[in-house]
This record gives sequence, structure tokens and C-alpha cells, in this order.
Amino acid sequence: MKKIVTLISIALICLTAKAQEVDKGLKGAWFATSQFGYQQTKTADVKNTSLSVLPIVGTFVTPSVAVGAGFGYMNIKSDSDKGTAAKTDLIVIQPLARKYWNVAGSLYFFGQLAAPIITGKEKQSDLKITQFGLSLSGGFDYFVTKNFSVEFSYDLANFTSTTLDPKIGEKTTVTNFGLAHVANVEPLYNGTLGGSSPNLTSPLSFGFKFIF
Repeated sequence: MKKIVTLISIALICLTAKAQEVDKGLKGAWFATSQFGYQQTKTADVKNTSLSVLPIVGTFVTPSVAVGAGFGYMNIKSDSDKGTAAKTDLIVIQPLARKYWNVAGSLYFFGQLAAPIITGKEKQSDLKITQFGLSLSGGFDYFVTKNFSVEFSYDLANFTSTTLDPKIGEKTTVTNFGLAHVANVEPLYNGTLGGSSPNLTSPLSFGFKFIF
């Protein structure tokens, strides 16, 4: 019994030491990570896909606060035996800020506020798409070493304003607000862009982070 207690005590001391090492070393450190998403649905001969890649770079301005920005790409496509019905290419710019709290040892909880800006065009109809948004998310970050961590996050609240500007006709603005990403998507928005019920923000994120 004494040996078990001793081993547990040593393990707790090691985890605490690692947490303190991470805490002290984060200020001024830079990090790099990437978010990736893919979704596909198929009905009869119609195949809808959504692909997103968002590399993110940032720095810790204090031991527990980080700021950064993502710059990435999204593709939304609808194909069938008759050809491509919709193909949308989008550029994503996303400034963000994070606050970290230590849960236990090397495990941290963080809150993130991001302001994604998305712009691009649906090529088949020459439709211009512009979206501005605010996203509040929470997640967990586990530091495997002081230079490498694994993180998971989920949207808690999300607001977006999307403008669809066709080559011919009037502009349409879709305003969307959801808690825990529960929100309706305008049918016109879905039908025009094609893809897998395309919402231009992803509710779920999982990735690896490198600190240097």
C-alpha cells in the first residue's frame, strides 16, 4: 500500500512539475496548428462534398493568454452524372484569442473567441459569397510535451452574417445565430452553394499543436 501511495505521489509531482514548466514557458512562445474538415453526402447519383483546411499561427502574450490568426481554404461542391451543379471556392481569414486554465497536470481548458471572415465565389452561377462571424468555443488542450499538445474544441455560440450576391438579381443576406451550433440554415443558401448542407463554420475541431 505504501508503495502504491509513493508511486501516485511521484506521478502527481511529475505532472505538477510539467504543468508549471508549461505555464512558465508559454509567455512569448509561438504555436502552429491546423483545422481540417471533410463531409460527403450522396443521394442517388448526386454527391455533395465540403472540404476545409485552416492553418493557424499564434503567440502567447501571457502564460495563459494567446492571440493568433488562421488563413485557409474551403471547397463546397455538388456533382452528379449530369456534371457539376455547384462549385464554391472560399478563402478564410480568422483572427482569434484564447484564455487557458489549468485543470490538472498537463490538461488545460481554454475559451476561444474567433472572428472568421470568409469570401469567395460559386463558379457555376458566378455568385459572390461573403460571410462575417463571431464564434465562442470551449475546449481541452493536453500538453504531451512542452512543445507538443493535442486539442479538442466545440462551438458554444456562433453568429454569422452571410451575403449572397448573384450576377443577375438582388443580394440576399442570411443572418444566423446558434447556441451549441443549433441553428437553421436558409434553404436558398443550401440550394445555391450545393455541398453537404454547407455552413461555412465548423462546430467541431480536433488537432495537434506545436509550440516553439
